[in-house]
Amino acid sequence: MFIGKPRLDESVQNKAATLLVTDGALVALSKADARKVVDYMRPHRVPVGTVLIREGQTGRSDFMALVLGGEVTVENAVAHDGIVVSVLGPGSLIGEMGLIDQSPRSATCTAASDVALAMLTREALTRLIDDEPAVAARLLLAMSKRIADHLRDTNRKLLTLAQVSKALQQELDAVHSVNRRLVDQVAALEQRGARAAG
Repeated sequence: MFIGKPRLDESVQNKAATLLVTDGALVALSKADARKVVDYMRPHRVPVGTVLIREGQTGRSDFMALVLGGEVTVENAVAHDGIVVSVLGPGSLIGEMGLIDQSPRSATCTAASDVALAMLTREALTRLIDDEPAVAARLLLAMSKRIADHLRDTNRKLLTLAQVSKALQQELDAVHSVNRRLVDQVAALEQRGARAAG
């Protein structure tokens, strides 16, 4: 898909290497390793509104991208409505899970502005593994750590959601209990009124 794209020029390579080791990307990767990884990335510019990755998509799960400039929205479909999960800017990675496992994409990523990206395809990753196995191993470990961190964060959110759900259920049970008593009291009053009238 991105074959034939020019290499990142020197200033963009430096910027990309710096952004690749930030909190939004692969903080566990060294700057020297990032510089070597960036040599395998290609520039790509996309206009605002372009869907970079579509949730459920399988045919184009062979790349990840580092956002160099602009913003990308990340959405998940919930009951046919898209919910924006986050807005990512420079120094953020998108698509790293698909690069590793080539499974259907888990979210839709759309350019919220004109976006400059540095793309790493699966083919380029394979070349990196062949050419620089130690750097590739550290890259994959850094990516695995990032994915594990996301998973832990998701687990924390699910735990919080479960606690909120349990509290809401307790509130509903209490309201239901009060309503049931009120209905029983109204029924008892109606029965007394019917006996008194009869």
